[in-house]
Amino acid sequence: MEVPSAKHETRHRRLTPLRVLRGLICLLVLLLTAFMMIVYCGFFSTVVLRLFSVHYSRKVTAFFFSSWLALWPFLFEKINKTKVIFSGDDVPARERVLLICNHRTEVDWMYLWDLALRKDSLGYIKYILKSSLMKLPVFGWSFQILEFIPVERKWEVDEAKMRQMLSKFKDPRDPLWLVLFPEGTDFTEQKCLRNKKYAAENGLPILKNLLLPKSKGFNACLEDLRSTLDAVYDVTIGYKHRCPSFLDNVFGVDPSEVHIHIRRVTLDDIPLSEREVTSWLMDTFQRKDQLLSNFNSEGYFPLHGAELNLSTVKCLINVMLVLVLTGAFTFLTFFSSIWFKIFVSLSCSYMVSATYLNIRPEPIFNFVKTSL
Repeated sequence: MEVPSAKHETRHRRLTPLRVLRGLICLLVLLLTAFMMIVYCGFFSTVVLRLFSVHYSRKVTAFFFSSWLALWPFLFEKINKTKVIFSGDDVPARERVLLICNHRTEVDWMYLWDLALRKDSLGYIKYILKSSLMKLPVFGWSFQILEFIPVERKWEVDEAKMRQMLSKFKDPRDPLWLVLFPEGTDFTEQKCLRNKKYAAENGLPILKNLLLPKSKGFNACLEDLRSTLDAVYDVTIGYKHRCPSFLDNVFGVDPSEVHIHIRRVTLDDIPLSEREVTSWLMDTFQRKDQLLSNFNSEGYFPLHGAELNLSTVKCLINVMLVLVLTGAFTFLTFFSSIWFKIFVSLSCSYMVSATYLNIRPEPIFNFVKTSL
């Protein structure tokens, strides 16, 4: 693992009052835009439209929420000036893929938005994430709308719920980026020491930069979706020069660079049996561990420079579109008819209950077929 040096410390941006003010403004804008997009666009696309078609519900949801999610790469790359450097294999646009990624810090998953945005798949990215994140105000509602899969990280509790949701992702017409962090939690030195002890006692590989992967969730994804996936992507993320927290991202303090290495794996290269899948995943994480060791010593992944920079013009157009929609929705909510206030109240009530109970409407014709 990389040991910070004096040179590295100079790359850490100081937390100035200007950065704090700018970060708070950005966070407020992101929160307000999320709320308005959820209440108006999200309710229409995931409730009203879904009563008629899950496929078109997802298309409309992806259109609106990819616009909002794109604000985050804009914050990272254009406002904070964080360099996002890609390496390894190319990712074709609009594929149906399963991504397995190392979990170095609490914000790894947010930087995958930078890759998905470049591939026109931002609105179709879904995460398997700990259920406590679904309880976040407003943001938890967006996770529900985007069909993230919440887990308790106890397989006897999670299996039925996960497989039930995976069964909804089999339509080949729907692009899919399903992201799984096999380590199950973010990396810390203390967790790493416990993992090394456990590995030594059980004859498992000793990893320096990763935690031992858990295979049951990965195997379930393969069993349920293998026939509808185009590929599996092994994604490895490294940070220079310090791993960021969520607030580091908001205030633009860290990181100075994010390196994302991608290895494409065809489904034919992944075995079928659960025991062999477990072995394959462990071998993959040994490869990732060596890759991270090389990154820590050399400062980059091999074959870097695979993706172009984001277009500033396109980013600004998207920001203006989201702000105009948010402004219009805000006006309707506070300065228009009382019926809009009633609608917002009902929409919020629905999102709270739907997120808590994990409710998603089924198309009306499904009930008609069942009753016939």
